Amino acid sequence: MNKFMPSTSNAVQTAREPTTEKRMKILLVDDTPENLVSLEATLGGLGEELVLASSGREALRHVLNDDFAAILLDVRMPDMDGFETAELIRSRPRSREIPILFLTGYRNEEHLFRGYDLGAVDFLFKPIVPEVLRSKVAVFVELSRTNAKLKEQADELRKQAAVLQKAEQRFRSLLEAAPDAMFVCRDDGEIVMVNSRAEELFNCGRDRLVSRDIQTMVPGWGFRRQPAWDEESGREAIGSVERGVELLARPENRAPFPVEITFSPLETEEGVLITSAIRDISERKKTEEQIHQLNANLERRVLERTEALLRSNEELQQFAYVASHDLQEPLRTVSVFAQLLSKRYRGKLQGDADQYIDFIVQGAARMERLIADLLDFSQVEARGADFFTKVSCDMVLDDVLDNLRSLIEDNGAIITRTPLPLVTGDAFQLARLFQNLVVNSIKYRTAEAPYIRIAALNAGSEWRFSVTDNGIGIEPQYAEKVFGVFKILQPRDKSSGSGMGLAICRKIVNRHEGRIWVDSQLGKGATFYFTLPVRT
Repeated sequence: MNKFMPSTSNAVQTAREPTTEKRMKILLVDDTPENLVSLEATLGGLGEELVLASSGREALRHVLNDDFAAILLDVRMPDMDGFETAELIRSRPRSREIPILFLTGYRNEEHLFRGYDLGAVDFLFKPIVPEVLRSKVAVFVELSRTNAKLKEQADELRKQAAVLQKAEQRFRSLLEAAPDAMFVCRDDGEIVMVNSRAEELFNCGRDRLVSRDIQTMVPGWGFRRQPAWDEESGREAIGSVERGVELLARPENRAPFPVEITFSPLETEEGVLITSAIRDISERKKTEEQIHQLNANLERRVLERTEALLRSNEELQQFAYVASHDLQEPLRTVSVFAQLLSKRYRGKLQGDADQYIDFIVQGAARMERLIADLLDFSQVEARGADFFTKVSCDMVLDDVLDNLRSLIEDNGAIITRTPLPLVTGDAFQLARLFQNLVVNSIKYRTAEAPYIRIAALNAGSEWRFSVTDNGIGIEPQYAEKVFGVFKILQPRDKSSGSGMGLAICRKIVNRHEGRIWVDSQLGKGATFYFTLPVRT
C-alpha cells in the first residue's frame, strides 16, 4: 500500500474558524496505520470528528452505533476488502445513504464499475492530493450537515402540524362544549363556524348559518379593533378581547331578545377571525330592577362603611404621626438629659441614684427602639405594588452583608451561601428580611463563632430559602411564638432586641404571598425557612 503524499503548505489555510455547529463524524478505514495517520492529518483541519478503523469489521461496528457524514474506505484490505465492507454498509437501511469514497492505488475499470454499483460516490487514487481530498470530503460534510438540518426542520414541521391538528380538534371540541352560542366570523361578519348552541339560540340550522352575515341576526355586531404593538414580532397587532357588549338579537321566527357578546380576535394567514360568544341575557334583564334596588341599598351601606374606614385610617395616620414625632421627641429629651445627668453627676449623688439614672437611660433607649420597630411593622403593607420589581436575591444579600460587615467581623461570624434566584418583590423589604434573619443568627449565638449558611432551592411553584445557624436554638414549643409582636424568649436584661424582628419578617413574607417558619431544638442551632412565589 502507498502512503499519501505529504503536504502541509496549505494546512493553516484550510483550517476552519471555530464554529458552534455540531461536529460531523467522518469514518476513515485503512489497514495501514501510516495511511490512517496521513488521512487524519489531512482532514484534521476540517474541524470535524474523525473516527478511525483498521479493518472492515471494525468499520462495520462503528457504522452500527453512529451516523457518519462520509466514509473513506480503502479497497485493498485483508480478511474483508473495501467492496465487501461497502456492500454490508449499504445493506443496512440506517447506513444506506452514507457517501462512500473508495481509496485505491490501482486504476481498474472493473473496480470502478463494481464500486459505483455498490453505491460509491467517488474514487480517489493514491498518491492522493490532500487539497483534493479535503475539498471533496468537505462537500459531503456540508451536504450531511444540510440534510441533518432539513431532517430536523421536517421533524419540527411534522410536530407543528400534529400540534395544530390537535389544537384544531380541541378548539372544535371546546366550541361544541361551550354553554354559549359561539360564532367564528371574518372581519366583515361572514360566519365561518358555529356550534350547536348557536343553532338552538337562533332557531336556524348550521348549513344556513355558515357563510351568512351575522349582522343580519345581530344588528350592530362589530369588533372595535384597537391596534397594539407586538414586542415579539416587532409589528402592529390587533387588540385584546372585548367583553360585555350588549345588543339586541333578531333570530328567525322568534321575538327579539337581549344578548351579551364577548369578542376574541385571532390573526391568521387568511386574515382576522373573530370568535363571538353570544349569551341570552333575557332573564338577567328581567331581574335588573330588583338588583338595582339591592345595589342602591348596598351602595348606601358601602358608603357608610367607607366613611368609617376613612375615619379609622385617619386615626391610624394620626397615631403614626404621634408615634414618630410627638412620642419620640419627648422620649429623646428624657434620654438626652438622663445621659447628661449620668455623665455630670455619676458618683456624686447619694444612694442608688446612679443606678436609677442608668435605668432611665436604658428604658428610654429601649422605648425608642420599640417605637421605631413598631412603626416599621405597621408600615410594611403601606408600600404598594409599584415597589414590586424583578429582584436579584444575590445582590440584595451582598448589600445586606456589606451593611453588617462590622457586626460580622466583631463576632467572627462565618457566612456561606449558595446561588440565590431572581424573584418578584420589594427589594427594600427583602433586604430587611435577610438582615433581620442574619442579625438574629449572630445575636443568639453560643460561645462558638457563629456559622451561618444561606441557601435556596426551587420547590416547583415557589422558591424555598433557608438561613441555618449554630446558635442557642429554640425549644420546639416556641417555634410559632417567636414570630409574635414583642416576643423575646430571653430575659429582657440579656437581650438588646425589641422582639419585633421576626414579626416584621413574617409580615414581609406574607406581603410577598409566602410562608415563614423555624425548625430548631434548644442548644442545636436553628434553621429559618421562608418561601417566595416563582413568577415568570
